[in-house]
Amino acid sequence: MNFETTWIFIALALSHNFPALATKTEVDALPALATKTEVDALLHSGWWLDSDMSLNVSHCMWLGVSCDDSESIIKINMPDRGPHDYMVTRNLNNMNFSLLPNLASLRLPNNHLTDIIPLHICALQKLRHLNLSHNYLTEVGELKSLTHLDLSLNNLCGQIPHELGSLVLLTYLNLQNNSLQGTVLEFQMLLKLNYINLAYNHLTGNIPNSLAHVRYGFFQGNEGLKEIELSKRMSRKLMTVALTPTMSRELMTMVIPPMAITFIFNLILCSCCILRHRMTSKQLETVEKNGDFLSIWNYDGRIAYEDIINATEGFDIKYCIGTGGYGSVYKAQLPNKKIVALKKLHRFEAEDPSFDHSFRNEVKHLTEVRHRSIIKLHGFCLHRQCMFLVYEYMERGSLFCALRDDVEAVELNWRKRLNIVWDMAHALSYLHHNCTKSIVHRDISSNNILLDNKFQAFLSDFGMARLLEPNFSSNLTSNIVGTPGYIAPELAYALVVNEKCDVYSFGVVAIETIMGKHPGDIILMLPTLFQDDIMLNQILDPRLPIPRQNSVTRSIVLIVSLALACLSGDPKSRPTMKQVSEAFLAQKLALPTPFPSISLAQLQENNQRVWWEGGSRETSSSLQQKQGP
Repeated sequence: MNFETTWIFIALALSHNFPALATKTEVDALPALATKTEVDALLHSGWWLDSDMSLNVSHCMWLGVSCDDSESIIKINMPDRGPHDYMVTRNLNNMNFSLLPNLASLRLPNNHLTDIIPLHICALQKLRHLNLSHNYLTEVGELKSLTHLDLSLNNLCGQIPHELGSLVLLTYLNLQNNSLQGTVLEFQMLLKLNYINLAYNHLTGNIPNSLAHVRYGFFQGNEGLKEIELSKRMSRKLMTVALTPTMSRELMTMVIPPMAITFIFNLILCSCCILRHRMTSKQLETVEKNGDFLSIWNYDGRIAYEDIINATEGFDIKYCIGTGGYGSVYKAQLPNKKIVALKKLHRFEAEDPSFDHSFRNEVKHLTEVRHRSIIKLHGFCLHRQCMFLVYEYMERGSLFCALRDDVEAVELNWRKRLNIVWDMAHALSYLHHNCTKSIVHRDISSNNILLDNKFQAFLSDFGMARLLEPNFSSNLTSNIVGTPGYIAPELAYALVVNEKCDVYSFGVVAIETIMGKHPGDIILMLPTLFQDDIMLNQILDPRLPIPRQNSVTRSIVLIVSLALACLSGDPKSRPTMKQVSEAFLAQKLALPTPFPSISLAQLQENNQRVWWEGGSRETSSSLQQKQGP
């Protein structure tokens, strides 16, 4: 999946000895220009920790608050619920937005918000930017003054809210990863709209011609969007468009200008040829239906293409269990009752003979990859209608989904999480250092780590870049491939893909597994960890009990320490996956001080001095030296 989450972290100097709570006297002592009613709204919202509110600090210096010259609040940009404020509950109804008349920007991504957007937010006449992504909102109100609206990764369902069609000032609209159904709104009044993202919903029908002026459009992951009515004007203006394979081919058909009489004449000639060779075509179709383009290893029986089609009812969306950057995954039961996962690939080049040859060679190479923590590739199908890969089916789905389900997250205890991180390190080390041809994964994320019914982890989507790009080089790429939030920072400017990019992504996944959520706030704080002095036990998933066993706490320290090294901004400073794997196998890191007293700053400083050139033995001694006897 390609999920776009925004993390905004404003670092505050929390080391001062401020009073615990701002009293009425303290509020009155704020600068004369401050709007007292606005401060009252903040105080009564319950959105801030007591330490954020002080006599010595203006409300304009509170976490996420920005003011204009008269100290009237114009922005509230709160980070997601990170290590400092995971005990804070932010409820939209607790904030009296009617007392914030100058509020122009409100950003609350990943704050566990629920229900609907309150009316007093809709009444804010100066509100232009609203980002409530990655929450649990179910309804949208009327927000007529907005220019920027991000409601991605929520629980919006039913039709696209008709209120959105009246936001005449809107330039940016992001509704991806919801459960929206029905057809796409006409949006005839949104003449200023420049960006629209409706990806990964359940929309059907056509993309309306009224979106012809949009320059950035994202519609992939909506299997029901079968046709396109976009005009030539849109095809000329579009800078970026993401579509399903069928839609992409239809768009290309529209972009080609009509050839008038010449085209019609050629069409008649082609029709004659088709009629002459109808019998030959029928014979070829019969061969294809019998499965000559399907090859499955370690399978005790012959499968035809039609068996797959019947098992999924023509790849019906009800069998779809996930969508990613390379294709959609379907659950299918084969004639022998075996359940497999079918990855139907987005890219369609099976009619190109050179691609066909390259694809077969790469698949053959990938079937030789054998590791207990890498998902098994049983086979593939190259058919004129589509192409797909046949994988082992994983009952529990992805690590991403497990961590975001409170029941499964608790079942995923510390031991199981440690094993997941270790297994992924060993699997990546195998791909990088033990395969006949080194494989760079290029899309390590919690979505590509699958779990069986015992929560054992398996790495999926390995080798997809090489498989789908016949001219792929392991060193250079023409575009950024991967999941936002997991991509190594150097790819933004260098476009050089190597093993160290996978190392960075592994670091993100490792800390995500320990935290129970994406570590966006930690990544943003890496340059200032020495100042923030965040304790390790503060970032642990609060849904699990604090670990007490010495072996578990030692392993958590080792994982986080290695993960921080993997997240180094300098690729040369990152360890190799072989070094990470060997460090996990050695497990020699000692804890000379109690677990609660270890900070992330200590672990990061230790990484910088050790540079991982010497394995876990040097790491252990360096940490002991740092922490004392």
